[in-house]
Amino acid sequence: MVHYYSEEQEGEKREGKLLVWIKGRYYELYTLSGIFSWRKLDKGTKLLAENMIIKKGWRVLDMGCGYGILGIVAWDRGAKEVVFVDRNPRAVEAASVNKDKYGVKGDVIQSNLYENVKGKFNTIISNPPITAGMETCLKLIEGAKKHLKKGGLLQIVARHKKGGKRLMEKIMEVFGNCEVLAKRGGYWLYLSKNF
Repeated sequence: MVHYYSEEQEGEKREGKLLVWIKGRYYELYTLSGIFSWRKLDKGTKLLAENMIIKKGWRVLDMGCGYGILGIVAWDRGAKEVVFVDRNPRAVEAASVNKDKYGVKGDVIQSNLYENVKGKFNTIISNPPITAGMETCLKLIEGAKKHLKKGGLLQIVARHKKGGKRLMEKIMEVFGNCEVLAKRGGYWLYLSKNF
């Protein structure tokens, strides 16, 4: 089954533009069909973008970046470098266009989770691909441990009643801690620190 997390996309490639408002700023984004929520910013991603913790000088990994809005917002909040990662080649294309438009320093990488990711990060931010299956999301959490610096933060958003509770349990298992940073419309933003 082909979905937004598939490496190969079927169907005509259609371009789109999104205008989104996050924390007092508009962002105009290039999008493509076959990318998650390509016509409208989804509520979970918006919750994460508005509430994620980003500190000046941080190295940020936007895992499952889609068209790159989370990484762009992280850059605006003072990140030193953002690495955008997605398995979907259309997402990589759109994130590259948007990264360049907003002058973000960092790379855009096509990768199945962490396969092509190098180095450690101060934070990993993600709205994980629940549609791709719980196994993929659990691997995202497991892999985060070795890609976070000591004291680094994993920040994940999900619908608590549609897989989020299981993700929270996995975060507790892997990191030994998990708190809920924000909630809205059934979405919860989970935060964990790598000790």
